[in-house]
This record gives sequence, C-alpha cells and structure tokens, in this order.
Amino acid sequence: MSDKLPRMDYRQHRRARRLVHECCNYDGGNCLLLDDGEPCVCVQSISLSLMCRWFHVAVLPLDGELAAALLYRGSRKRCAVCGAAFVPKSNRGKYCPDCAARVRRRKEAERQRKRYHLSTHLGAVKPL
Repeated sequence: MSDKLPRMDYRQHRRARRLVHECCNYDGGNCLLLDDGEPCVCVQSISLSLMCRWFHVAVLPLDGELAAALLYRGSRKRCAVCGAAFVPKSNRGKYCPDCAARVRRRKEAERQRKRYHLSTHLGAVKPL
C-alpha cells in the first residue's frame, strides 16, 4: 500500500459503508481485529480514506467499480459503451467486463451473418 491513503468522496464513502458489513471482522459496528478487551469502532466505517488493510485486500474487491476508482486511479479507463470506470487487463481494453461479453457476442453475430450472406448469395456464378 502506498504512503498516501486514497480519499473518498461522499458517494464512494456510502458505498464503502455498505461493504463494511460484508467484512468478516465486522461485529455490530466494532472491529474484531482491533478488539483488545474493549470494543473498538471499525475505522473503515468512520473514515473517508482507506485505513483498514483487511478491508483494502479482502472486502473492497467485492465492488469492482469502487475498487477501480480508489486503487487504480491512474490506470483505469472508461467503458466505451456504458461509461463505467474499470481496470483494463491489457492496454487494448475498451470495455468493462460486463459490456465486453455483449460486444463480443454482437460482433460475432455480425461476422457470421456476413459470412452466411457471402456464401449463399453468390448470384448466377457458382463455385466449382
């Protein structure tokens, strides 16, 4: 983790607060990892930056868009179809994972349609 902690805006903070409840160390507003005999408030639920390493590593990847927005600020791209932020798997990535499957199916269907049209509509000249 870098020295500079990623800061969240209000909408990102609200999304992170909903994710905090998915953490295995979250117990009714308290953090089990920080528990030393007295209950300790979960720091991720009250902070506007990524403070908890466990949240950063194990819980944040559950929300891919939020993880891309906070962790990969420099390397993320916008999807050409829906405009959502995502981290590309290569430098050629144009689409988020959800749109990539749809675009791939649509292009494959167009390619097969064109192939069928060319093979069945040759006109008067038939191949030998």
